[in-house]
Amino acid sequence: MTITSFNPATDAVLTEYDAHDAPAIEQKLERAASAQREWARTPVAERMALLRRVAQALREQKAGLAPLATLEMGKPLAEAVGEVEKCAWNFDVYADAAPGMLQDQVVPSSATDSRMVYDPLGIVLAVMPWNYPFWQVMRAAAPVLAGGNGMVLKHASNVPQCALALEAVFQKAGAPAGLFTTLLVGSGEVKRLIEDHRIAAVTFTGSTPAGRSIASQAGQALKKQVLELGGSDPFIVLADADVEAAATVAVKARFQNTGQSCIAAKRFIVEHAVADRFVDAFVAGARKLVVGDPMGDGVTQGAMAKRNLRDELHAQVEASVQQGAKLLLGGKPVAGPGAFYEPTVLDQVTPDMTAAREETFGPAAAILRVADAAEAVRVANGTPFGLGAALWTTDLDHARQLTRQIDAGAVFVNGMVASDPRLPFGGTKESGYGRELGVLGLHEFTNIKTVWTGPART
Repeated sequence: MTITSFNPATDAVLTEYDAHDAPAIEQKLERAASAQREWARTPVAERMALLRRVAQALREQKAGLAPLATLEMGKPLAEAVGEVEKCAWNFDVYADAAPGMLQDQVVPSSATDSRMVYDPLGIVLAVMPWNYPFWQVMRAAAPVLAGGNGMVLKHASNVPQCALALEAVFQKAGAPAGLFTTLLVGSGEVKRLIEDHRIAAVTFTGSTPAGRSIASQAGQALKKQVLELGGSDPFIVLADADVEAAATVAVKARFQNTGQSCIAAKRFIVEHAVADRFVDAFVAGARKLVVGDPMGDGVTQGAMAKRNLRDELHAQVEASVQQGAKLLLGGKPVAGPGAFYEPTVLDQVTPDMTAAREETFGPAAAILRVADAAEAVRVANGTPFGLGAALWTTDLDHARQLTRQIDAGAVFVNGMVASDPRLPFGGTKESGYGRELGVLGLHEFTNIKTVWTGPART
């Protein structure tokens, strides 16, 4: 099998790799297992020292890493630079916080001493997507390694250079050989990897259908799993909101990373009283987006990662227009080479239309108009997804009430949904389960062990 790296902005093949065969996989897994066993016995302070060196290596190699993401999946170069910087920050955050997170937790009981301790699980298999080829991996790797585990990466097959570059970052940082291992394999190998006795747990980010498959395989093997799946995040704008500020943030929330993010705002749910103002400001902002060579200066929207994904998005847009949505901007592929798609805005969308029912993974926004806050919440919750949500209002007491009613793993009030290493991240419903980041993200991949000690007897 061949793993191909291609440039979605030009359709050109960049390089090809032979997939790792069975002997190579066996060798890598055995080396990973050996490294993890030693790492589990390594003092926490030494683990944190490695995390700091990884952060330093990321910053030192930023100028080489960022263009790889741009070349392989099409994001604007400035966004790729920011992605690498965020990865380094993540490792610094855990280097500072993980020692406290891993301390024994004393729990009063009938024992002389009773406590929870956090032991490593083993090797975590990371099955990761292409849309944030560095961040998705490294947001999981920092807490996994801090907790004394190892990581084996099966990355998306269209970003092999990024996958290998991450392995090289750990090598440069002086990580034990095999502690972080990249496998170049196809999706058909995932089940066998999950079943391997050296794999203790699985973390997966990707589509909901793929997540169902991973969950089934991991469940059959009785392996712990964390799943971050699809989303159709609502961006709710109430009548008392700062409409112009909301619209400005909404453009970034929808079109960042060319709209290819699980936590991108996808459904803009706006009260009728301010809908026209919001739509005018939002469309004006979207018109300012610059589509072009993602390596170019000033470009704010690059290519979609694959032509078939662009075709799927276009079919969703056309279906929604046929169903009665009003096309205000864009609505078609950009002519010429590459997987470019025009920034697209659909107004007068209703909850039964394709753009509202399905996840639109690209630069297309759906605007739904509602009568009041109660209807906004009903519409927001009216999908199978529950990853993130944004709520815009100047009444913070009302906001606190509404945030408890919205089905989501995170609700951002007067801001756009984003991941932060200090806060837990994950979804509910068909957007997955488990948490990454924060203290919960560290504890997900530990054996939370109860230690009960009675009085010593002589």
